[in-house]
Amino acid sequence: MHYILGDDGEPVGPVDVLVWAEWFETHAQDRIVAKTKVGDAEVSTVFLGLDHAFMGGPPILYETMIFGGPDDQRDQWRHRNRHAALALHDQIVAALRDGTPLPAC
Repeated sequence: MHYILGDDGEPVGPVDVLVWAEWFETHAQDRIVAKTKVGDAEVSTVFLGLDHAFMGGPPILYETMIFGGPDDQRDQWRHRNRHAALALHDQIVAALRDGTPLPAC
């Protein structure tokens, strides 16, 4: 359930809760995958460190949200890997810039 990021930026785990807690306390910047300002909003994609695949399957370890603007915290998009998280981050940024509908959650 608890994951950290390795030196290569890839998730490692599951790890012991004490290992996770120490890493989480000392690696706040490493958990930020991408942040992009679009007008009054900021699109934020982060490494969660906790598996959010509560129904089983591969771990869900990343989340994207919008803070500020008309879509403030309205939706959250969760991802299984960094590549998918970055791709959807870019789609959300483009939708906000273009005024088109946001991708489905």
